[in-house]
Amino acid sequence: MDLRLINIGFGNIVSANRIVAIVSPESAPIKRVIQEARDQGTLIDATYGRRTRAVIITDSDHVILSAVQPETVAGRLAAREASGEQGG
Repeated sequence: MDLRLINIGFGNIVSANRIVAIVSPESAPIKRVIQEARDQGTLIDATYGRRTRAVIITDSDHVILSAVQPETVAGRLAAREASGEQGG
């Protein structure tokens, strides 16, 4: 399995293979997920103090906050997958 990385803003990069979901932080259930991750020490804040626009959930139960829109992150992920399929 090759290592694919995705830029989530401000030079922060996440392993695309580990992403389970990319969601908006607006709903109450997602806010609870964020708080639980904060309490458990599995929250990674990659917003650089800016407003959280996307919440990335990984297969290791880490929750990553990003200041980039979920659509943008998903678009980068899709573009990365398309280029990986052409090259491989």
